[in-house]
Amino acid sequence: MKFLSHLLAPLCLLSVLSSLAIGQHEDHSQHLPPANPVTVEKDTVNVLLSEITVLDQEGRKLNFYRDLVKGKTVAINFIFTTCTTICPPMGATFAKVQTLLGERKDLQLISISVDPVTDTPQRLKAWQAKFSKQPGWTLVTGDKANIDQLLKALGGFTARKEDHTPTVLIGNEANRNWTRAYGLAKPAQLVSILEAKAKAAPPAAESPAQQYFTDVELLNQSGEKLRLYSDLIKGHTVIINAFFTTCTSVCPPMNKNFARLQEALGDRLGKDVYILSISVDPTTDTPARLQEYAARFSAKPGWHFLTGKQENVEQALRKLGQYVESKDDHLTIVLIGNDQTGLWKKAHGLARADALLAVVESVVNDKGPTEGGK
Repeated sequence: MKFLSHLLAPLCLLSVLSSLAIGQHEDHSQHLPPANPVTVEKDTVNVLLSEITVLDQEGRKLNFYRDLVKGKTVAINFIFTTCTTICPPMGATFAKVQTLLGERKDLQLISISVDPVTDTPQRLKAWQAKFSKQPGWTLVTGDKANIDQLLKALGGFTARKEDHTPTVLIGNEANRNWTRAYGLAKPAQLVSILEAKAKAAPPAAESPAQQYFTDVELLNQSGEKLRLYSDLIKGHTVIINAFFTTCTSVCPPMNKNFARLQEALGDRLGKDVYILSISVDPTTDTPARLQEYAARFSAKPGWHFLTGKQENVEQALRKLGQYVESKDDHLTIVLIGNDQTGLWKKAHGLARADALLAVVESVVNDKGPTEGGK
């Protein structure tokens, strides 16, 4: 199985809305929520957004455009953790927006710190926990030069952090249609704009890989609904095995190997690399049972133990060449694939951990065909 995926262009042109000149904001203390907050739209301007490296609240390195914006409808606001005026209500607003959105994965929230020197990932995670612990809301910090560049590209930069405005930028990069709205508007108003942007976005063309794997729905050990291609494979290197929790022969040593792999992968796990362990006994292996099983191997974020409806799991296993009639006959073959370059390899799941890691590293670090090469 080999699927080609073109690398992203280094720059993308976003159309955003702004009528306020940078540096002409009122003092931060004046930006208190009015009694009846309303949505405010601005004039359209063009902004050049480059590929900028940032850190999320888990400390993972992300490419802002590729990992957070590309192919999604997003709402972006600007905060800092020591802010005591508009930032807490903006955080509460985003939490309410999350609740109204439910389980929609195509609509994402992003909060960018305007004080990256102070706002470490740990501080951002603690700040977010005051309002919400649901997935789908990413908080961003990083190197000050990078964050300043990002803020300028999005029209959110101010010389003093206290001068930033209660603004939320809502749009979809696919149709370059963005709206700058009042960040303390009613959550339902922001949701309405998000849904309108998502509806207006042109449907993304399916890659050959997506057409093959499909977006069959699975559940991970946290009960989170995940699509096989779009949520788990797309843009990542994946390490895939089949197992079941009551297995007492090959599954424990194979998953011990995976535990060693996750340590070797470090912060790449959950960012560039996912480990996917798919149960061949989905009737027995509920999310709660998988969560207990995952704890035995100290599974970290990025290692998904997967189950779901019997027919969905069977479909996924067939696509991956891992389907068997009897769970006791499941394979010990591990699939390692790099969706971005199209390189896929097989390895023996019971091989020495260092031998398995060598195969994984060769796929993770694959750069694709060299220019002019085959």
